[in-house]
Amino acid sequence: MRYDFTTILDREGKDAIAVDGLGKMPGFAPERPKDGFDIIPMWIADMNFPTAPPILDAMMNRIQHPSFGYFMTSDAYTNAIIDWQEKRNHVEGLTAECIGYENGVLGGVMSALRAFLQPGDSVLLHSPTYVGFTNSILNGGYKIVHSPLVQDENGVWRMDYEDMDRKLKKHRIHVAVFCNPHNPCGRVWEREELEKAMEVYRNNQCVVISDEIWSDIILEGNQHIPLASVSEDAKNRTISFYAPSKTFSLAGLVGSYHIIYNKYLRDLVRASSSKCHYNSMNVISMHALVGAYSKEGEVWVDELCQTLSKNINYAYNHIIENYDGIKLTKPQGTYMLFLDCTEWCKKAGKSVDDLLKAGWDVGVAWQDGRAFHGANAIRMNLALPFSRVKEAFERLDKYVFNI
Repeated sequence: MRYDFTTILDREGKDAIAVDGLGKMPGFAPERPKDGFDIIPMWIADMNFPTAPPILDAMMNRIQHPSFGYFMTSDAYTNAIIDWQEKRNHVEGLTAECIGYENGVLGGVMSALRAFLQPGDSVLLHSPTYVGFTNSILNGGYKIVHSPLVQDENGVWRMDYEDMDRKLKKHRIHVAVFCNPHNPCGRVWEREELEKAMEVYRNNQCVVISDEIWSDIILEGNQHIPLASVSEDAKNRTISFYAPSKTFSLAGLVGSYHIIYNKYLRDLVRASSSKCHYNSMNVISMHALVGAYSKEGEVWVDELCQTLSKNINYAYNHIIENYDGIKLTKPQGTYMLFLDCTEWCKKAGKSVDDLLKAGWDVGVAWQDGRAFHGANAIRMNLALPFSRVKEAFERLDKYVFNI
């Protein structure tokens, strides 16, 4: 490979929640390990790889100019997004007027909700549900109605269209939050699935807010399909959010963007986004995106996805072959595993808290999945060098699952 996905980064003391947050954020972060074990960060969804060199080059080139005053959004920024969406997602006809800045995807989601709802109104989401959605939506004063994903005979997570339709009608819901690809289940939705979902939303006059932040993290043999691309109606009904932050581990720089084709939706969302008076781009973040969405950045992402596919395959096979009672479906996108530990806990006579703590004690900093609406669930981040993934499972073999 051209780029480095093997170096083990020492992130302690570098402001990283993934490492420095352990033991300091009760109820959110894992506990620190016992003496003698270093931390293998496998919880919060950022990566433990050095970011793409073209990003650093773009940032350093800008930093060489010693002025950081007020600035304009460059044509290079919007052109980079248009080119990236065309190359990666086969999007045609995207124009600069459809693209707008957002400080973050969650902030954008909340701006969109405020544009169409009043506090106390209900929103439809699928469950399991990204914890960021849950916290933000509830804190915003809205109600969440879940339409649970169901697993078919092969364990693949599927939408229940009848349940979606029934709940949209029962609760008079006209805004849904959609996750494409899905976090935490790792589904990369197929075109037919998206078409059926959009038909349900159309029949219920429902605006759809689509979080597509994971759209670049697609594993072997799968293809991301933007929700807005599946029909003309979907194009005019969908508010989509993207960011380079998940793909290139740039969350600390802040910066995402929306794509909204319909002018009516676009005007309402942008008016809502402006009300905080601080939905403003950082000049370094702007240059970072241009560097990320370059030809070199595209090569880097392709190699990243190869690396993550190897990690996912190893971890999935290891769990299926060695941990009786742990159920999981191999993700098609993202770098997260979502483990159902119900049967294992029952057989072992332990709670999921016991299981989590056993991993934390030996430095495997995996995440409590119950906040994602998964009973007895653990979420596990595999965006680490392969050597660290193997080390984590060696510790789990020896100290956690050796009962």
